[in-house]
Amino acid sequence: MTEPERAGWVIIDKPAGITSNQVVTRLRRAAGIKAGHAGTLDPLATGVLPVALGEATKTVAFISKAEKRYAFRVRWGIATATEDSEGEPVGETPARPDEAALRATLPRFVGTLAQHPPAYSAIKIAGRRAYALARAGKSPEMAERQVMIFDLALIALPDRDHADFVATVGEGTYIRSLARGIAVALGTLGHIAALRRLRVGRFGEAQAISLDLATSLGHSLFASGHVLPIEAALDDIPALALTADEAARLRHGQAIVLTDCGEGARLDRFDDGTIVGARHDQLLVGLARIDGDRVRPVRMINR
Repeated sequence: MTEPERAGWVIIDKPAGITSNQVVTRLRRAAGIKAGHAGTLDPLATGVLPVALGEATKTVAFISKAEKRYAFRVRWGIATATEDSEGEPVGETPARPDEAALRATLPRFVGTLAQHPPAYSAIKIAGRRAYALARAGKSPEMAERQVMIFDLALIALPDRDHADFVATVGEGTYIRSLARGIAVALGTLGHIAALRRLRVGRFGEAQAISLDLATSLGHSLFASGHVLPIEAALDDIPALALTADEAARLRHGQAIVLTDCGEGARLDRFDDGTIVGARHDQLLVGLARIDGDRVRPVRMINR
């Protein structure tokens, strides 16, 4: 039996109470290999956290851009410093939205929106994390950014103080900011009481395993059947088939002239600047960029 490749993706069902970086640190120590996560989850949050192992870490930046789906609960009437239930209350109101007003307001929060990220976030401002500035009482000025909300639905109203939602969002969207915006639009205050990520790109809850299981497997994780191939994360990136010679040249940092590529006449389907997954015999050779009449290496996979 051949030794399993020590690279790929393990999908962790992150527990509440720890950071995404703490998850990565525990996996790195247990498996004895470099690791990195695709998409930070707040300590309060649970759910799907894709962790790249070994050579898969070279593709993290591309997976972080994938759509993400969340289930979340908003607590009306109270604003907190962190915009979730872990922060100190900073405002309170008796105002509560009714169901009709809530359903009428939600369509305003679908599409391209301007959003102010939370002060307690990992965004860097002048070289320092926003949350570090906020904890030091320096109230960071958070620049507005454009985000995409693909869908947003009300799922339940368990009581007059809470509402449950699901949303599919694009890169850089903060659910805490979304909850704040909905509350303000309804004439009240609010914060995230519970947050669970259901999906990142093609990775979902059905593929996730517990952190305890992953770390208990240690070096055996790669033989357990729980590690997905590097290619599993790149289904949304167009593939470019290469010959063995072309793959070798790309691995050595050489650009490939398009007229020499095995794809031949089908290369005109790629726009200039497109990132493609260069493959040989279905295995990922690396990520490459279409540049005029050439394919240029971006990140090569050692295997």
